Amino acid sequence: NAHIKNINFENKKAVSVNYWNNNNLFTVKANKEIILSAGTIGSPHILQASGIGPGDLLKSNNIEIIKDHSGVGKNLTDHLMLRPVYKIKNLETLNDIYYSISKKIITGLQFLFLKKGPLTVGASYVCGFIKSDSHLETPNLQFHVSPASTDLLGKSSLHKFPAFTPTITNVRPTSRGTIEIKSPDTRVSPKIKMNYLSTDEDRDIAGKSIKIVRNIVMNSNAYKPYEPEELRPGINITDNETLATEAGKFANTIFHPVSTCRMGNDEKAVVNDRLVAHGLSNLRIVDASVMPHITSGNTNAPTIMIAEKAADMIIEDNKL
Repeated sequence: NAHIKNINFENKKAVSVNYWNNNNLFTVKANKEIILSAGTIGSPHILQASGIGPGDLLKSNNIEIIKDHSGVGKNLTDHLMLRPVYKIKNLETLNDIYYSISKKIITGLQFLFLKKGPLTVGASYVCGFIKSDSHLETPNLQFHVSPASTDLLGKSSLHKFPAFTPTITNVRPTSRGTIEIKSPDTRVSPKIKMNYLSTDEDRDIAGKSIKIVRNIVMNSNAYKPYEPEELRPGINITDNETLATEAGKFANTIFHPVSTCRMGNDEKAVVNDRLVAHGLSNLRIVDASVMPHITSGNTNAPTIMIAEKAADMIIEDNKL
């Protein structure tokens, strides 16, 4: 039940951490180094609350500047999931099960006694990678196919007709967002500005990716028995810019935010190649925020590998 307030510095050396517990403020001192591992949103937020970040932003929030660092909270990158929806016939989807008491009971019994059926798998049944253009060396699009559909993921019920959602993601987006503190009190959430589809390249690839999905579903022999109908964004929309706009209205994050405390050697990089904060001592950042660029796929395993590598480096450095 602890919530970090800030990291304390003496001559740019991280020495202790202030935290709340049941609204009581405590301080814990560090015998060695402090490891900041609050994630792509939390780590820059805590750094900014501690006086490490863009000077003007810190001044506007009445935070004493320890290090004016324009890179903290910048370069926010994420994978945006575009969610075209196709109505189908002659095939049961999770939409049908959701609205049928008997089918839900059968599904539950399948799981309990046979360990089979829809309850034994995740939201997506298929994952794959493909290129938006043939000249690319490696795939830049990732598919997740779900046998269900809804208007707004997590905010509205499933549709009352059989349908599926072949989501598609640009795994190398060029759009960049920011994390900005709104109060010196870290219990106030920061401003998160994702800036999805803010570059011409990302919008162009979004349009191309929807067309790729459309071609597979509407023109392949495998789908013909199910008479697919494009519910969203709409078969009449054909130009990339409009496709990107319409698809963006129903898009969601895949929860892969990275790079707000990125690693590098330039002046805007936040940590070095041993994850130690530039211009500071006794402070190391270990989470997905240090990725220089987003990975071309899911970020979970790479983040685990960052932590494993960091653990080795921490042991090495503390033996010196």
